[in-house]
Amino acid sequence: MTDTPYPYGTPDHPRLAVRGEARLEFEPETASVGITVSARGKDRRAALDDLTRRNTTVLELARTYGQAVEKLETGTFSITPELTQRGRDEKIRAYHGRVHITAVLNDFTALGEFTTRVADLDMTRIDGPWWALRPDSPAHGEARRQAVREAVQRAREYADAVGARLAALVELADLGAENTTPAMAAPGGYGRTRGFAGAAAEPAPALDLEPQRQTVHAQVNARFLMTPPVL
Repeated sequence: MTDTPYPYGTPDHPRLAVRGEARLEFEPETASVGITVSARGKDRRAALDDLTRRNTTVLELARTYGQAVEKLETGTFSITPELTQRGRDEKIRAYHGRVHITAVLNDFTALGEFTTRVADLDMTRIDGPWWALRPDSPAHGEARRQAVREAVQRAREYADAVGARLAALVELADLGAENTTPAMAAPGGYGRTRGFAGAAAEPAPALDLEPQRQTVHAQVNARFLMTPPVL
């Protein structure tokens, strides 16, 4: 018994290899913002107390938005001494404290108000937003299906060009489907606000943030057997 030659192609069963590709755009599903809360004091305890109070203010503000803020995470925390530049003694001039927080929002109407209110807080900086699709977004599956359909259509056109038709699929190799938008959105999709002054007497108007569409790219290799061509 001999092995079938089909996977390699023969004159009676030629093999056809094509690549299918899809690049689709979708509205973003989430927006992330990075928040840095800072404090400075002449002694460690004063800096720590101010930092704790400001950190609590940000967290409580975020929680007032309910399900619009679907994720709230604290990253790094630091208290750093600032040494004087005079003399050889290690004298501490002040202490600097920082806490980094990440907030992920799914309500873009609330996003503009939230970023403005955070930026209006004392000694608080906000960076973002970074628009994204969720890892399990249906958009990724749609791109993969579109890539397969494009591969089949391309293979049919090649077979038709030589008077043949597709007979069987022998291999479908997934090259992956991924969001090609960088983690930091391109200019126009990235806004950045900072707040280092005291809170204003009146609330600042909410920012009008325009969501940046996300590009999903999928590629697939497909190999077919086709009927004998008419040459």
